[in-house]
Amino acid sequence: MIAVVSGLAPTDVTRMLAAHGVRPSRALGQNFLSDANTARRIARLAGVGPGDRVVEIGPGLGALTVALVASGAEITTVELDRHLLAVLAETVEPLGVRVVHGDALRVRWADLLGGRGPEVVVGNLPYNVAVPIILRVLDEAPSVARLLVMMQREVADRLVASPGTKSYGSVTVHVRYWAEATMVGRVPPSVFVPRPKVESALVSVVRRAAPAVDPATVALTRLMAVVRAGFAQRRKMLRSALAGVVDEQAYQATGVSSAARAETLDVAEWGKLAAWTMRTSP
Repeated sequence: MIAVVSGLAPTDVTRMLAAHGVRPSRALGQNFLSDANTARRIARLAGVGPGDRVVEIGPGLGALTVALVASGAEITTVELDRHLLAVLAETVEPLGVRVVHGDALRVRWADLLGGRGPEVVVGNLPYNVAVPIILRVLDEAPSVARLLVMMQREVADRLVASPGTKSYGSVTVHVRYWAEATMVGRVPPSVFVPRPKVESALVSVVRRAAPAVDPATVALTRLMAVVRAGFAQRRKMLRSALAGVVDEQAYQATGVSSAARAETLDVAEWGKLAAWTMRTSP
């Protein structure tokens, strides 16, 4: 998780952390941003303003939160690290921000959001849980219209990949079922304290008006079961990778080549194959 501190030089970040007895946690992957322009850039790319309801994941020391408050949006933050709560009490709670101590992987989104919609999620996501958090929001929080998230660049590549590329996989298909994901910027390691060993990227995820595959023809659980089976053996042709999952007739009926590989199919083509399995299952 990259916690954001706006308007502070690296020495200021160190001093603030020391004043509160806080050390960056390796377990949580914390690297604190020491560049004000980047914090403002993230807030700008989020595209929020008066009337918007924003949930920020991982506010850290609260500077990105302050930038979001300046937009006029209503802000709720979710912070896992209890050691940062005292900092947030000083920096953002006086501005009317609601601070929730919790884990974005376990929080009940319906309770957090209230279903009033539309909402926007903004956050700095630990690379090892970035994908599960995004998928949980897309699956469980339909009132969230869009997300603007920062994560490790390699993880971002998986979200925005196109069919036929190395980064394209089951995660990409799952995201595309719900939304369009676009990489909108990169953030170098040099602006963080301590400096991470990876480059970060900013990804915009905009929810579709309706899923890319009609839920009436195939359930998401069935779709993703077929997709994961295909990508489990991505180097094999579909006729081999999906043997026992999709029968030969499906390829003729759907127009999807049995000689294709998983990474070449877009979400609509996966939907056709999965829908066929629904029709032919006992």
